[in-house]
Formats: sequence, structure tokens, C-alpha cells
Amino acid sequence: MPELDSVSLEVFKHLFASIAEEMGVVLRRTGFSPNIKERRDFSCALFDAHGQMIAQAAHIPVHLGAMPLSVQACLQAVSFQAGDVTILNDPFLGGTHLPDITLVSPIFTGKQLLGFVASRAHHADIGGISPGSMPLSNEIFQEGIRIPPIKLVEAGTLREEILSLILANVRTPAERRGDLNAQLAANHVGVTRLLALAERYQPAMVAYAMQGLLAYSKKMMLALLARLPAGEYPFQDVLDEDAPNGSPVPLRVRIQISAEQALIDFSGSAPQQTGNINATYAITLSAVYYAFRCLLDEQVPTNSGLMSPLQVIAPLGSIVNAVAPAAVAAGNVETSQRITDVLLGALAQALPSQIPAASQGTMNNLTIGGWDPHNQRAFAYYETTGGGCGASALGGGESALQVHMTNTLNTPIEALEYAYPFRVKRYAMRENSGGAGLQTGGNGIIREIELLTPAQVTLLSERRKFAPYGLAGGSAGKSGENWLIRQGYYTQLPAKHSFWAESGDIIGVHTPGGGGWGVQSKKENET
Repeated sequence: MPELDSVSLEVFKHLFASIAEEMGVVLRRTGFSPNIKERRDFSCALFDAHGQMIAQAAHIPVHLGAMPLSVQACLQAVSFQAGDVTILNDPFLGGTHLPDITLVSPIFTGKQLLGFVASRAHHADIGGISPGSMPLSNEIFQEGIRIPPIKLVEAGTLREEILSLILANVRTPAERRGDLNAQLAANHVGVTRLLALAERYQPAMVAYAMQGLLAYSKKMMLALLARLPAGEYPFQDVLDEDAPNGSPVPLRVRIQISAEQALIDFSGSAPQQTGNINATYAITLSAVYYAFRCLLDEQVPTNSGLMSPLQVIAPLGSIVNAVAPAAVAAGNVETSQRITDVLLGALAQALPSQIPAASQGTMNNLTIGGWDPHNQRAFAYYETTGGGCGASALGGGESALQVHMTNTLNTPIEALEYAYPFRVKRYAMRENSGGAGLQTGGNGIIREIELLTPAQVTLLSERRKFAPYGLAGGSAGKSGENWLIRQGYYTQLPAKHSFWAESGDIIGVHTPGGGGWGVQSKKENET
């Protein structure tokens, strides 16, 4: 076939992306948990027959960069036929952490495998030693049920024994069943839409368009690399700690730019830790994918072709490429943010006028679980909270946003108080938390939740000791803080902490501000 012209590429780009977007709409509308319905902590994407991502919806960056590895793991482990759906959450097979469950569905036209659709959703509980499945763990076995690639649906028939096995290992089985059914519905829509596309344009043309989009995105990434100043750009930062009273954990990267490729080398980063801040290779790839994708025009198709010129070195057994049975619950949510920080810090040396200072550098994970006396059932709640964005030469940082590797919404107060035995006492901007400079960093958030029943609380957060860095002489943003307010007394909590809270306790999460950019003149400072 002749090379696709620019108009055809644009048409197919939007056709493929619309499939992923519609999958996301179905998943959100049919999900059971507030985590799916309100926060939209899920992602959907379309893949070719080799497991390369062709299109994604504008969902969660840390999910989407890793999902191709999950699809490829399914290809290696499962013999697909029409009507199958494979389920997995194994972080060492393309997953991120155990609460993120991925469903992969093949699309056949006759006997030809045309591609796959996949959905990944964060389930509010998947078992493990604490409600919400985000524990202060020391090994993967403490974090919940681990699912290798296995057929949940076989030739159109749900395998109830597999679903029953999964649901027997979680605290909220009815909610999990509802969210899994929502993922099945989303995948069904994706399969149906791609089959309709194949009927309209013929399967060979659809497959050819997929490869054309991959080649085009690779071409755009190579063009970007050719425009960047060639050279080596090192950067390092440290995570707060692996556990309370632990030592800082270094993250190091060296980016080598040439016209043909970018070499991203994480050698020198810390070895994998005994706690749960370890990132799998899939997470590290996601961060690299995200950082370089941000340098391109938003109209460039987002697919696996972008990664072709990027070579990632992540030493096996390190904090950026942990091996089983490492604990990884926080690697997905916290270390992914900090990997992004060091990547952008390195790229700022090549593009000082474009790259912003550090944003909040954390997702401020809060999980609360226990028994709801009003509804007479167990509950498990999970949320992330936004913070300040880093400033740049282009302007000040935005305030109170989810940043970088997360792209969720907040849980509205009304939905939170309706679904759980909580009362929101305060939800406000954390004024003056952004770093000073010629351009000021964005402000963080203050969110304080009162418990109306005893519950186990787990906090996984970063940037409590080491503040988000400024650039070009700008000041660091203000570090985050975690608080327990009990009978009017304030106790500051560690960045990573789990404890049993009493009814009436208030959990306060004060999120970091973004770093400032540029040196503020003396006259401006006095003003």
C-alpha cells in the first residue's frame, strides 16, 4: 500500500482515539466506586496485534505508559480467541501496583488478530494487610492478591470461578464486582467499535493505518531530538525516605541527547528498598514516556512510536527496576512522580526556557478503611490530592492541581460524605506555599477529613522533607505536611504512616507547593 497521506493519518488518529475515549465514558458511567465514578482513576487504550499502543484516551499517564507491557505479557502467556478477556495486575508483568487491574480484550476479524483494547482501573481494595491495599509493606505478598495474565472471560463466557477467587480476597467484593463489570463493558464497546471500523475501511487498511501512525510519531520524536542541543544532562534528587526514620533514597539520571536517539540512564540510583517505594520497569518507562511526550505538540499522536528513539537503562534490582518480591505500592504513585522530577530537572538544562521547576512531586495518597455502622458493611476509601505546579519562564505555576503522573479528579465533598462515614472539615488553598521567584510556584491544597467511625488510616506521601526544587534561582516550594487532629491537639505525622484512628479524629493533608522560577529583583522583592 502507498504511504498514508496527512489527511488520512489525521482521520485515523481521531478514529482510533475516539474508541479509547468512548471506552472511558462507559467505564466512568457504569463504575460502582467513587474512585471510578468521581475521581476517574482509570485509563483506556487501543493496541495493534503486537501489543504496541496505537491510541489512548486522556487518562492517567502512569497507567498508559505501562499498559503496552501488560498487553505483551498477555500475548506471551495466553492463547487468544474471539470473545476472550484477560485479567492481570502483576506489577512485574507490565502492571504498576496491585490495585490497578487491567483487562485486555483481543479483536479478531475472522481468524485474523487485528489488535487489542485494554482498560486499567484502580480498585479501592484488592486485599493485603490494610484496607485500601496501599500498606507500609515490605514485600508484594502483603499488598493484596497478585493476578498473572489469566482469562476472566473465555470465548464470551465469564469464568465465575476466577471472579469468585478474586472477590474472596478483597474487603469490598460487591464494589469490586461492579467496577470489574464496568471494565468489561468498556472493553466490549472498544471491541465493537474497532470491528465496525474494520468493516467500514477493511481490516488490512485499519492495520496499515496503525503502522502509519506509529511511524509518524517516531518521525516526530526524531525531529524533536534533532532540535534539542546535543549533549549529556545529569540530574539527581532524593526521595524523603523508605520508611519512617529511614534514610533519604537517591534518584539519579543522565540523559544523553543526539539526533538519532535519547539515552536515559538511571545508573547510580538507589538499590531497591525494603519498603514499598520501589518502581517497576513499567513505571519508569511511563515516566520517561510522559516527560518526552510533554515536549511535543499536543497534536502529535500519542502511541508507542514515540518511545522508539528513547533507550532506557534502568539497572535490574534498583529502585527504578525492582524485582519480585519487592513491595511496590508506593512506587507507582510516589516514586513515579519523583522519577519525573529528575527527568525534568535534567531536561531543564537542555531547554531552560521551557521546562518548569518541580511541581509538588507526590500524589498524597490517603486510604481509610473499616466498618460503616450506618450501612452495615466494610468500606475502603482511597484518594489522591493535588498540589502546586512548578513555575517556568513562561509564567507562574498553577495552583491546586493533580500534576504529572496522575490525572485524576478530586472526590467531591458531597460524594465523599454520601458514600463514606466521613465529614470534610476543610478543603482550601494552601496559601503562600508556592516557591518565590520571578515566576511564583503554584499553591498546594489543605484537605481535612473527620472520621465518623474508627478506621485504619494509611498515608503514602513524598516531599515532606525535601521540598520541590526551584529553577534559575527560584525558591523551592513549601514541603507538604500530614496531621492528626485529635480532641483539638495537633500531631504531625510522617510522610509514610499507618495507624488506627478513632471516631472524631481529623486527618489533615497539606500538600506541597510548586517551585519558583527565576531570580526576583530586589525592587520587586521590596514591593
